[in-house]
Amino acid sequence: MEAEQILMEWKKGVFSPIYWLEGEEKYYIDKITEYAENHILSAEDASFNLSILYGKDSKIEDVINTSKRYPMFAERQVVILKEAQQIRDIEKLEHYVEHPLVSTVLIIAYKDKNVDKRKSFGKLLHKKVKVFTTKKLYDNELPMWTSNLIRDKGLEIKPKALQLIVDHIGNDLQRIENEIDKLNINLNGKKLITEDDIENYIGVSKEFNIFELQAALVNKDLLKCLTIVNYFASNPKAVPIQVIMPTLYSFFSKLYVVAHGKVRDEYAVASALGTNTFFAKQYVAALQRYNAADVENVLLLLHHYNLKSLGINKSDIEDAELIREMIVKIII
Repeated sequence: MEAEQILMEWKKGVFSPIYWLEGEEKYYIDKITEYAENHILSAEDASFNLSILYGKDSKIEDVINTSKRYPMFAERQVVILKEAQQIRDIEKLEHYVEHPLVSTVLIIAYKDKNVDKRKSFGKLLHKKVKVFTTKKLYDNELPMWTSNLIRDKGLEIKPKALQLIVDHIGNDLQRIENEIDKLNINLNGKKLITEDDIENYIGVSKEFNIFELQAALVNKDLLKCLTIVNYFASNPKAVPIQVIMPTLYSFFSKLYVVAHGKVRDEYAVASALGTNTFFAKQYVAALQRYNAADVENVLLLLHHYNLKSLGINKSDIEDAELIREMIVKIII
């Protein structure tokens, strides 16, 4: 079951007695519980019929007893159990799952993990209640997800600006949405998001960022690489080494796949990697300067320097110096 399907049913007034929301991606779980908290009941009905419990402060008996109450002066009551993964003996909910009160909408937010479907409680949930399971997006899914979110808000974005957002924020869907909402306010009616907007309102330099460093590496432009790294050294919070290393590793890992394949035009590469043609162009360009053996060497260097950045086999060397040293070895 998808989050959009749950919300669409609720907007139509269609409710099930129990919803179990689980998984690693908090964004969708929070979206559903936020809607339930603020929109299922009218403000007048919510004052008597909305109960919010927290796993760390509640016993399972509290959840059951609250769910068994009948609504006051309303058609239904809403009970939300947040942080359910922190409650003890949640399996004791089994009897209520078997015999729920139809006038109660019980929403259970079980974050960061999934119930074991092999055990009796997990099997019961998947048989009797509406289960929503979510997982973290893969890095290559973030551009499309962000692009769709921007479109849903009535905006457009240039490809490079999109990459700046994704590279800067990473896999934090709520923060991505917050930044887009901030952009929307500052755009003053303008619909197209550009690199200048990202620089002005999110604070990501359009010249000195991980995307430009990656492009300079593709072109084996040592001077530009070192100029960007010097900027990072002067602005440690701009792009920390903990962002640089996995971003470059992701790029060269995909380049490794392309280098060992037979596709070479940007459309075929885009299809093979699940990206759009704008980003595929960079992989095609990289193949002009890096053969398969070169890419393997880069991946080994990235692994070696990532270990050093984590303090393994590392002398007292600043992060920026580690990056400089690694880039020189990659290019020369």
